[in-house]
Amino acid sequence: MAQNLTESSHDRQNILNNRYALQQAEQRMEPGGTFYDGELVFTKQQVMTLFEIGDATIERYLASHDDELKSNGYQVLRGIKLKEFKDLAFGTLINEGTKTSVLGIFSFRAVLNLGMLLTESEPARILRSHLLDIVLDVMAEKSGGHTKYINQRDENFLLASFQEDNYRQLFTDALDNYVEGNKWKYGNFTNLIYQSIFKENATEYKKILKLAKKDKIRETMYSEVLTLIASFESGIAHEFEASSKRKGGKLTQREAKELISGFESHPLFKPLITDARTKMASRDLCFRDALHEKLEAYIQAVPEADFEKFLGEKSRSLEEQLSDPETLAVFKRLKDR
Repeated sequence: MAQNLTESSHDRQNILNNRYALQQAEQRMEPGGTFYDGELVFTKQQVMTLFEIGDATIERYLASHDDELKSNGYQVLRGIKLKEFKDLAFGTLINEGTKTSVLGIFSFRAVLNLGMLLTESEPARILRSHLLDIVLDVMAEKSGGHTKYINQRDENFLLASFQEDNYRQLFTDALDNYVEGNKWKYGNFTNLIYQSIFKENATEYKKILKLAKKDKIRETMYSEVLTLIASFESGIAHEFEASSKRKGGKLTQREAKELISGFESHPLFKPLITDARTKMASRDLCFRDALHEKLEAYIQAVPEADFEKFLGEKSRSLEEQLSDPETLAVFKRLKDR
């Protein structure tokens, strides 16, 4: 994870979208505040005290990062909502002005957001350090300390892996039957598919994820990436067969490579490739601290749903999934088709 949270908006949002990290932060920090509308909130004066900054500093960040702070829980109270909050605060708003007609309040999430932005506050610097430690602790606890295979905690991984394995066989059979070449063509053409989808060959991918020689690449891939690879393999196998029959003989490797190149630029696959690149680049940076430099333009904040997918109650290790009778029954039905 990038250490300079003050500069990286997607790294800030990755922390703020991780409700497990936020829960731990609230428990460890005991920040005070007031419960309003079902959540812990803080007035501007309380935030100024917390971070040892002045009113002008807060106003400057509210102006420069308005959308970000509002999306993470900063709001301005007026009218009935302000009256309700004043009644809850029991006189603690003395420094805010008792006759104020508007009042800005920060959710705990927005307080953390501001703390990750402030460059002129020592308490904010300390908070950022604590947050990074909390995120690492939560990730280790929830993943069992094995982020290399965090992709397998997705309940869709097993099915995607099973289906991809079947389409992989179709692809290798098509290479045997319809494309000229020696045994090295399997690895070469697999790399062409990888490069079409996520711009890396197998060696580059292994290096980025720090995989051992014996590690199988596809066991580390997200279900969405496996499904897209399966679509490529199935479609390319079909095109190999059709082109070979039109030609009346096996395709040369050059002809086969041109077919694969066409898949990458096909309008049908473009949005799917973009989605796969975004998920792979963003998740690997967040969960595995692995940067795919060739996909850097696709990095976004990981949505809250992904933290539930890989760290939440529904996420389970592969061993737990394989011991589930219902899961085994599904795979038996697929195998018997």
